[in-house]
Amino acid sequence: MQLSANFRQADLHPMESGRIKALALDLDGTLLGPGAVLSDRAIRAVKRCMERGLRIIINTGRSIEGAEPYRVSLCAEGPMIYFNGAVVAEMPGALILNSTLLDKNTVEFCAEVSRKTGLYFQAYFPGSAGHKETLLLAEEDKPERDLYHRNTGILAELGDLRKVLNSSPEECCMKVMFIAEPEKLDEIRPVLERRLGNSVYMTNTQSNYLELMNAKVSKGQGLKFVMQRFSLKKDEVIAFGDNENDIPMLEAAGFLVAPSNSKDSVKARADAVAGSNADDGVADFLEDFFALNN
Repeated sequence: MQLSANFRQADLHPMESGRIKALALDLDGTLLGPGAVLSDRAIRAVKRCMERGLRIIINTGRSIEGAEPYRVSLCAEGPMIYFNGAVVAEMPGALILNSTLLDKNTVEFCAEVSRKTGLYFQAYFPGSAGHKETLLLAEEDKPERDLYHRNTGILAELGDLRKVLNSSPEECCMKVMFIAEPEKLDEIRPVLERRLGNSVYMTNTQSNYLELMNAKVSKGQGLKFVMQRFSLKKDEVIAFGDNENDIPMLEAAGFLVAPSNSKDSVKARADAVAGSNADDGVADFLEDFFALNN
């Protein structure tokens, strides 16, 4: 295997292109360039991989709705992983294959932290008969609500979170998230950890996003579910990711490739470091590793 000068070789000798059957792709900061743009080059590279029989598994912190334009552009079908692993859905059609939800007491505590600190907070609830799509709910209209809308195309509805929780089952929420400056998130994280302990999975998916999910949730667990469904072995899967929420994919995939814009903790765990997402690093890796241009 030959790698371009953009790659840092770690321990790549076990990773042989002919053995790989599936790619698990994070979106933001990895496959997507700055501004959440999916380039034509990335689309071509992924489609060529599919033409060679590789299974494409989107593995993202986004909701189904937030990731759908990119899935459609890639023409990828089958089980996809959303909400950092809280939901696995068969696409197209959004048939839920697996879900792991937060309990309402946890959601209410997080909302109280938001009310006391003034930090923006929103929560994702499953669809219902009267609300087919996922419900993203916030209690206050703050600039972070518009920021999330610009980044994802999804605008949180404004409503009474207490009322929604009162009418919800005990396990009711895919994920909750605070959006604030990193130093503000650092201040509340110990408060959340002291109260919630090991009952939640807490991660920064971007520097200004702090997300909480059920402790059983991770991108690794979501990927394991899909791999078991298709009898995929670890050394048949390469995962691509840039942030701390992508590290659990190492539990499932045999290999991790990180773009150079990744957090240092991710690059330290990666088997290869590709070019930056701003330079189509993932597409560059795929073209070289699978000799797509030959």
